[in-house]
Amino acid sequence: MPMKAEVPALQGIDVLLFARKLSEADKKDGQLIPYQTSLSFDPQRDSDTNATKSGTVSTSSSLETDLEVEFTNNWSEIADQLWDSLFDNEKMEFWIIYRKRKNKDGKYFCFYMRGTVKEDSNDNDPDDTSNRDTSIAVDGKPLRGWTDLSDEAEEQMAYIFRGVGKIDGAPKNDGTDGGGRAWTSDDAGTGADTDGTSVLKDSPA
Repeated sequence: MPMKAEVPALQGIDVLLFARKLSEADKKDGQLIPYQTSLSFDPQRDSDTNATKSGTVSTSSSLETDLEVEFTNNWSEIADQLWDSLFDNEKMEFWIIYRKRKNKDGKYFCFYMRGTVKEDSNDNDPDDTSNRDTSIAVDGKPLRGWTDLSDEAEEQMAYIFRGVGKIDGAPKNDGTDGGGRAWTSDDAGTGADTDGTSVLKDSPA
């Protein structure tokens, strides 16, 4: 009997928020909000019960979704556009990307939403970084799906090892750019003194 595959646990660090002005959907890719420290996604539907002569009847309200992101304040374009949404009531698009969950086509699992920023608080303590806490009023129902990410977005989420050398031509992003080789599990315990007198283990090719 085949063993069931272990269900992976999702880590909060691997869930990231991308955003874009809806008016720029034909001009720009969605942008990662830099330096995120917390992301809260809370779809909810209030319910109530009414007692009748035939028994209890349950009723539920329409779906409401709270979306909130905290991040270190910065002057990226998308961080400024969150203020545009609040001040000018400008509609935006949002994607919650799960970077460790892909389908067989290599697309990332995500939630897609539209809405406007309803609150953006900014803390500026003298002994800490400037931090923003942005709350979004989501329109309607969040939609689940799978999305491609541009090479730029992939690089924003995770970078790949490179050597210190100059990169000739287009980067291969396989760990060998700049004369490098990415670490593997076989590298544990390998190395030698710079004079070559003490070798711990042969380094894999």
